[in-house]
Amino acid sequence: MSGHSAALQPPADAVPPVRHPDAPAPGELLGAHYGQCFGCGDGQPHGLRLQARAGEGVSITAEFTVQPAHQGAPGLAHGGVLATALDETLGSLNWLLRTIAVTGRLETDFVRPVPVGTVLHLKAEVTAVAGRKIYCTATGHIGGPDGPVAVRADALFIEVKVDHFIDHGRQEEIRAAMEDPDQVRRARAFEVNP
Repeated sequence: MSGHSAALQPPADAVPPVRHPDAPAPGELLGAHYGQCFGCGDGQPHGLRLQARAGEGVSITAEFTVQPAHQGAPGLAHGGVLATALDETLGSLNWLLRTIAVTGRLETDFVRPVPVGTVLHLKAEVTAVAGRKIYCTATGHIGGPDGPVAVRADALFIEVKVDHFIDHGRQEEIRAAMEDPDQVRRARAFEVNP
């Protein structure tokens, strides 16, 4: 990505990312972290329902199909929806680090239009870690996983504690998630917030 800001340049003391030993295996479908998540959840009728899979190292592949509800210009995906798909994919990388993190900065380049009905194939990887800062990059391809690049992004995620969500989220949803009798689903609701 050209011309990205200094905030997205890892510092000299940054270290390579290390995949957590309990991370999902390469090829494993990650599933939604929260059913109401616009990016990955199945509880949003117009959401992306993005499907992400663990890759090798600290990488993710994902895809979603651009629906008519995702339009900006007639017949084309809205840029904000494409940025959301990149953000969701980048946020899913944190599952491989087993870290709770939120987007601190996202810089996106829109390279070519993405028509409605297109499957957007996304690839993302963590490039460096410096303290609580996680540096990563992603690309979105059309016409197949190795097709032309349509969108790309660099991002900085910041590690947070679960209190971040409890202190800032709407209490109705926080309470409902915390009272979910499914212990795994309850924990996953707060694992990542892309």
